[in-house]
Amino acid sequence: MQNGNDKEPRKTGTDDQGPNNRGDRKGLKNGKDNNRDPNNFNFNFRNNRFALVFLVALLGMFLMMLFSNTQTVGQEIPYSQFMGYLREGQVETVRIVDQSEIQGTLRTRDGETRSFTTNIPYFDDDLIRTLREQEVRFSGAPRPVSPLQMLAELFPWMIGFFFIWFMFRQLQGSGNRAFSFGKSKAKRYLEEGIKITFADVAGQNEAKYELQEIVEFLKSPDKFTRIGAKIPKGVLLVGMPGTGKTLLAKACAGEAGVSFFHMSGSDFVEMFVGVGASRVRDLFEQGRKSAPCIIFIDELDAVGRTRGAGYGGGHDEREQTLNQMLVEMDGFDTKSGVIVLAATNRPDVLDPAILRPGRFDRQVTVDMPDVQEREAILAVHCAKIKLDTSVNLNRFARATPGSSGADLANLVNEAALYAARKNKDLVEAEDFEEARDKLLMGVARKSRIINDEEKLKTARHEAGHALLHYYLENADPLHKVTVIPRGRALGVAFSLPEQDSYSKGSGYLRDRIKIAFGGYIAERLFYQDTTTGVQNDLKQATDMARRMVTEWGMSSLGPVSFGQEDEPIFLGKQIATHKDYSESTANAIDLEVRKILEECFRQAEEILQEHQDQLELLAATLVEKETLSDNEIRDLLGFPLVSSPEDPLASLPDSGQNTGGSPAGAQEGDLDEDNSHEVHTDGDGQQGEAEEDHPRDEAPASGEDGFDDQGGSGETRDSSPGSGQDRSE
Repeated sequence: MQNGNDKEPRKTGTDDQGPNNRGDRKGLKNGKDNNRDPNNFNFNFRNNRFALVFLVALLGMFLMMLFSNTQTVGQEIPYSQFMGYLREGQVETVRIVDQSEIQGTLRTRDGETRSFTTNIPYFDDDLIRTLREQEVRFSGAPRPVSPLQMLAELFPWMIGFFFIWFMFRQLQGSGNRAFSFGKSKAKRYLEEGIKITFADVAGQNEAKYELQEIVEFLKSPDKFTRIGAKIPKGVLLVGMPGTGKTLLAKACAGEAGVSFFHMSGSDFVEMFVGVGASRVRDLFEQGRKSAPCIIFIDELDAVGRTRGAGYGGGHDEREQTLNQMLVEMDGFDTKSGVIVLAATNRPDVLDPAILRPGRFDRQVTVDMPDVQEREAILAVHCAKIKLDTSVNLNRFARATPGSSGADLANLVNEAALYAARKNKDLVEAEDFEEARDKLLMGVARKSRIINDEEKLKTARHEAGHALLHYYLENADPLHKVTVIPRGRALGVAFSLPEQDSYSKGSGYLRDRIKIAFGGYIAERLFYQDTTTGVQNDLKQATDMARRMVTEWGMSSLGPVSFGQEDEPIFLGKQIATHKDYSESTANAIDLEVRKILEECFRQAEEILQEHQDQLELLAATLVEKETLSDNEIRDLLGFPLVSSPEDPLASLPDSGQNTGGSPAGAQEGDLDEDNSHEVHTDGDGQQGEAEEDHPRDEAPASGEDGFDDQGGSGETRDSSPGSGQDRSE
């Protein structure tokens, strides 16, 4: 689900605490900030009067120090000489300064009066008595403070005051950011700036239908309130990453023509305690003032996780933020015209209190697109590029099951980049195929040198996987097989389903196990030994068989589910799988798993032994041509050709590139969506054989339960270090 409109909604500025975008901002001249340009310093004293006063004060103090009389009063004489003058009666006046200095006058023998000064080396108890005996006028005084001393005392205070003033000036110039960290960081889009509507959203008709009521309420609330109906306070959009939850929320606001507040769940909590709750209050307050409007909280699971769960205590600040959000939504008046939308791809970790009716009353599932929706999404994105008439979008839509809208957008963009790299005027089908290969399996490593013996081993291994596709009734049709290294794989056998499917039977799963054993059996037929390259083949075949027994009731043990799956530790649930059966039952499970594996192995071995000549011919041709498409293999081995040009399994150009599967990010193993591409990786690096596409009740995360992370199911051999025989199946 993607937007066909290139125009971004117009914002009303930036975050609430962002800078003030006034046109008469000071310091800007001719579009350039002269105050910040180090090569064009132009200090404007008119706009900085305080700085001017500060500089004048500093200059005045400097002049005071320069011209002040800091010299000693009179001639400095020793204290002993002063005492001699005093006993002789020559001293007329004495001024004791700070009990450490004496300033005075004396009359010389010539009758002249001179000023003198002396320092008192110690406190003399006889000094005052002697002065009285000699009838000398004396007084005391504190030591005078010089301008330099005054400046030394005032300067730290002046610096501190100037620093505080400067900080306030900076804060005013930056929109008071430091004092608004508790304000909401939500981006606001004005109603006239949102150009996205439901018409710009390809697919997701059910989700759009659910949201249409929200649009109707925002447009005409009286239609609902006059009969006593209550519109949902909140709507939670649930879906896999890249399915278009944020786009749907914007389209809802654009359709209703109301303001749109967008904030991520991670924006609430920061380093300061209480900031999250404060931002929640501010966000809802802004919403009330701008009603009618939509408040959209993306990635709600970042702030709405289950409270009090996990080990070592919960995150108190996040819980405080969640509590405030619960309070705000519970006290929200539905007549206020404010609707809360939220999006998450982890609804299982959300606190139950936030999901109850009265808060998020409605949950809207945003599914992966089906084949018609994928074609519509591709058409939306291809409308922006110059497309060659040979490109069949329906073919690529059917060849990318399990892909989200974001995956398809990336596919189109990569194809355009390939075409531009080759200086083409139009994007051709070959560019789409190369882009799909890159997203699924990585860049082709054409420079990697592989000796002939290793190449033959890889070809035989891949041929073992590929040949079984033509003799197994329930297997997906083979798309292409190659021995060209790509990503971490040395070879790939890639298959594609004929159509979207949402559940798989035991026959299909058993055939997938047989195909997983194909490379292992081929190695034993030709070399009477196997390599470490079959590691993931065996692992995925075993995992698939065990799930058939323990989860899906596809064994003689009957319709029983054994064991409980691991739960996330941070939810305070199970750390490990809970064993809810006895040792004898565990023994029976192991026997059933081994029985399924041995039956599939024996049947696959019989097929390859019977057609070993075809296996050798296919391997030899692979060594020679490196890449073979489905029709080329059919022509080589004498199988009926697939000639429909609309079929995504039709022959593709032999470009040495593997072209199959959905772009990276398609959810492999999610049988709610058809992700049955086969990609086998043998080694301890990537997950292997994506033949393990099992039916599941709900979509797992990419690569979950041994499923291929790329969402494809081709058979690839891992070439990572330590993987032993780095050959792809």
